[in-house]
Amino acid sequence: MRTPLFGLAALLLTALPVAAEMTAAEREAFRAEVRAYLLENPEVIVEAMDILQGQQEQAAAERDLQMLADNQGKIFNDPNSWVGGNPSGDITVVEFVDYRCGYCRKAHDEVAELVKTDGNIRFVIKEFPILGEQSLISSQFAIAVRQLYGDDAYKAVHDQLIALRGDATPETLARLAADLGHDPGAVLAQMQTPEVKAIIDANHALASLMEINGTPTFVIDQTMVRGYVPLDSMRQIVEGQRG
Repeated sequence: MRTPLFGLAALLLTALPVAAEMTAAEREAFRAEVRAYLLENPEVIVEAMDILQGQQEQAAAERDLQMLADNQGKIFNDPNSWVGGNPSGDITVVEFVDYRCGYCRKAHDEVAELVKTDGNIRFVIKEFPILGEQSLISSQFAIAVRQLYGDDAYKAVHDQLIALRGDATPETLARLAADLGHDPGAVLAQMQTPEVKAIIDANHALASLMEINGTPTFVIDQTMVRGYVPLDSMRQIVEGQRG
């Protein structure tokens, strides 16, 4: 059965070979015929848009796969990124996070639940501050704590920062460091070092290569997820990657 879109395509293809030879009056008549066809068959526009959307989604998925293949080491095995969950898990979930991002905060507990209940997920955090100065100093603080005090201290700070509702200021961060038993002066000084800056710069460079411009963004094995998705959807994506 011929669809309206098939009919329009046939009409256009028939006209293409002679379009260059049409007079102005003939071109005007042809345009009128196409317009009349669309008015009589408006569903063809929706059908065409659906096909175009499908093609665009397929192209985007293929581009994501290529970007993942080109940047595997930087995404999954960067020693400057904290790794939690099951280090030997069969699926790796990478999150690009900004502490001032509302959707990152919304996703935090659900991602933790996903990792905990699954038991076979390797979880990687990428510091990706993009929402201003408070985002930047929060990431600098978290990285500095990890460099000075290790992975467990980093995770504790990460959880505190994602839940922080007030402004992130040097004074606030100094109090947080003290509350967690760390030397505030040492942490604040470490925040300004080239080593901390290099990690943030590298994450921004990777995000640019991956066409990531928002948070949260997840890499779930070989799938890119741009934006927040509910826990059940995350579980479905993980299972889909397991095949």
